[in-house]
This record gives sequence, C-alpha cells and structure tokens, in this order.
Amino acid sequence: MEIGILTLFLLGLVVMATEIIHHINKAAVAMFVGVVCWVLYICYGTDFVLAQHEAVFFTFLNGTPLNSSLVKDFIAEHIFFKYFLDAASVVFFLLATLSITEVLDNNGCFDFLHVWLRTRSPRRFLWTVVGLTFVLSANFDNLTVICLMLAVMHSIVADERSRLRFGSVIVVAANSGGAFTAIGDVSSLTLWNQGLITPTHYSMIMVLPCLVAAGVTTLLVQQSLPTHVRLVRSIPPFRGNDSTLNLWQRALMLLVGIGGLWFIPTYHRITHLPSFSGALCVLGVLWIVNEFYNHKLLSSGLMAGKRSPIALQYQTLQNILLFVGLTLSVSAVCESGLLPCIATWATQHGKDYYLVGIIAGAASMVFNNVAMLLLNVGFFASNTAVPFQPGGNFWPWLSYTTAMGGSLLFIGTTAGYALWRMEGVGIRWYVRHIFVKVLIGAVAGGAVFALTTYIF
Repeated sequence: MEIGILTLFLLGLVVMATEIIHHINKAAVAMFVGVVCWVLYICYGTDFVLAQHEAVFFTFLNGTPLNSSLVKDFIAEHIFFKYFLDAASVVFFLLATLSITEVLDNNGCFDFLHVWLRTRSPRRFLWTVVGLTFVLSANFDNLTVICLMLAVMHSIVADERSRLRFGSVIVVAANSGGAFTAIGDVSSLTLWNQGLITPTHYSMIMVLPCLVAAGVTTLLVQQSLPTHVRLVRSIPPFRGNDSTLNLWQRALMLLVGIGGLWFIPTYHRITHLPSFSGALCVLGVLWIVNEFYNHKLLSSGLMAGKRSPIALQYQTLQNILLFVGLTLSVSAVCESGLLPCIATWATQHGKDYYLVGIIAGAASMVFNNVAMLLLNVGFFASNTAVPFQPGGNFWPWLSYTTAMGGSLLFIGTTAGYALWRMEGVGIRWYVRHIFVKVLIGAVAGGAVFALTTYIF
C-alpha cells in the first residue's frame, strides 16, 4: 500500500503539471489526491500505525482490546489532525493577508501603481514594475500581488507581445520577492511554521540572491524590448461615491497594512503564538481603521458598490485549496513510512545540500514548487546533519531553488499559471524568449547565495 499511495501522489503531480494541456484545475486534482491518499492509508491503518507509532498507540489504547474503530480514532486524532493544524495555520495566514489586500485595494491604496507605471519608456516601465512587484511580494502573498500587477499592466500596456515579456518578468519578480521573506510565499511561510527558519536570519541570507536573480533576469529581458510602449487610453479608476479617503488616509492605511505584516515576526518572537494570530490582529486593526474612515458609506449603504477584484479572490482561493491538497497528500506519503527510507538513502548518497536543492529546483520546473518543498521537508526535517537542522542553510537554499526552478517554466508556480490564465502565454514562446534568461538569473543568484553563506 505504501507503493500505491506514492504512485497515486506521483500520478497526481503529473496531472497537475499538465493542466495547460487537459485544463483540469490542479487545485481540484490536489484535493482529490490528498483525500484518497488518506483513505488508502486508513484501509491499512493498523499496519501503518504499528510500524510508525507503536508506543503512542498502545498508550492511547490503555489496555483496551485492539479494533479497527480505535485505529481510525487514533489516526484521526493523533496523526491526521497534526497535519491538518499545520495546513490550517498557513490557510488562516493567507486568508488574513488576502483580506488585508482587499481592504487596501478597495480603498484605492494601490492607485499609485497606475501613476508610477504609466510611461512610454519600456525600460523604465520594466524596472519600475519589477521593483514594485518585488517589494509588494515580500509583504503580501505573491499570488495576490501577481494578480494585482498583471491587472494593472493589462490596463496600461496595449501591445500583447510586450505584455507577455513584462508579465513573464513580473512572475520572476513575484517569486523571488516572495522567497525573500518568511511571509511572502506559501513555501517560506511553511518553513517558518515548521520551525525550520527564523524570519530575520532567513531574510538576511536571501535578500542578495533574490535581488540578483530578479535583477539579472530583468537586465537580460530588457534587451529584447521595443523602442516604446503602446499605452491603453488613459481611464482613471472609477470610484464615484465608493470611497471618501484622501491621499494621506490611503497612505496611512497602506502603512498600517504593510507595517503590521512586518511586525508579525516580532509578535511571534515575543508571544510564541502562531504567526496567523498576528496576521489576524493586523487585519483587525486595519478593518477598524477602514470602518472609521468609511463610516459615512457604512451608514448610507453605499459600501455595496465598492470594487471587488473577483479574479484576485478566485486565484488566491485556488492557491489555498491547492496547498491544502498538497499538504494532505504529502503527509499521507510521509506517514506511510516511505519518505524516511528515501531520506536515509538520499542522505547517504547526496550529502551535499546544494545538490539536493538543485535537484528539487529542477523538479519544480515541471512539478509544483510547493509540492517539491513539502516533499523535501518530509525527507530532511528530522535529519541531524548541520545544514538540515532548524536554522540550517539548506532551508533557505531549498526555498530559493524551488522558487527560481518553478520560474524556469511558468507551469512550476501558481504565479506562472496566473500569467497563463490572464495573458495566454504559451510554453513554446516562454522557452524561446524567457527560459534561458531566468536560468542565468537563477544561477547568478545561486552563486551569490553560496558566496554569502561561505563568508558569513
């Protein structure tokens, strides 16, 4: 049955990786595979429990005769629930950051993007959009940011081919910016929740590699840009009576949102409470400020007319469901006992953690980068070697390689799939025009990572 669970998981990865061909949503596949893997696990639950949790299980029985019902209760309460809590903490954090982004966007706090990005100079537009995407992705969920930035780009740039190039670099900037902080991406957030990284050390070790990777890729892409950008006819964002906020009020709300998110690691270090509780606190404060500023709209019933970016919500909710499905499926594979065996073999034959990260990054190019990171967490989280210990260099390296590996082909990350859905980019075009540039940027960033970790 261990082989059956692993085979189902691998087949699910293949189906998710080929969504661009069969158009079956990978979030649906991930949820289905995750649940079925646990159903198969329960079918042979007694064997798995006795092999992996014998001592704890007999303590749970407390002399009660063994039966299948008790085995299922033990699996639900002591095994499955642990993984459910890990996934739920990430989901609550993502829901909080999504809601924060919604509040800020609905109050026009991102309207400055249209002003700063409106230019006929392709190089100025490219570097500005990359810088803004990198900074925003470091603070908010990178899929949320990619949807926002692609929507802004689409409302400014009229030429379809230019949008494909700009959008591809936006994906790289979002992935590298999200990998820069512990709160910027599902992968780094998972490592933080698992206790494998600390936010400050992680950001310090990742800032230069991520900046170099995004900067080198942007520098290479700008060589193939046209002489000028063909702009969409200027249409200012319609607001009518949907907001009463002036410029300084919007700036204050943006400061509360971003500043609060940056305070979450400090909040976690002081209280030792889960990170999502800090995100919910920030959301609560921002929500109060929002209702204070918009009290006239709240009392008049005009709030029903406020904008709501449905595409952003749809993509982010898919990302959340995808993460839940991947967590369930990987946890079932872990509990089957196969991952520890594979991890032992991998440790004996691949002691260089740089090589392990490169292999994970190469696999992320085709398969989902979050799945590759979760698998490696299952492989090496219990490894006692120094690079694999909590706070070791392997975990930032793994986050970097999976983020940049997923950017080599846009099908490797959910941000890339957002580009495919919103702009219709094709794999053949992406490989011809973007692949090599991203690869060079990733290698340059990887070299900087190795150099900085060696020195410091």
